Amino acid sequence: MRIAYLKVLFGILVVTEISLVGWLVSNFTEATTLMRTTGLTAMAALSVTIFAFHRRIETLIESLREL
Repeated sequence: MRIAYLKVLFGILVVTEISLVGWLVSNFTEATTLMRTTGLTAMAALSVTIFAFHRRIETLIESLREL
């Protein structure tokens, strides 16, 4: 059951990242430097978080395979 919750949260994070990238691409020229910097920082943080969640889910799935 824990894996299911992690996968749901993983999906939410991915959708958030896609939305953030879309916003940055469409508003890059109109956005202030602070908004661009904050958006790029958030994008980097989301990428690291998504990678960590992916690794955690993989580890849990592998532990289930060993049973």
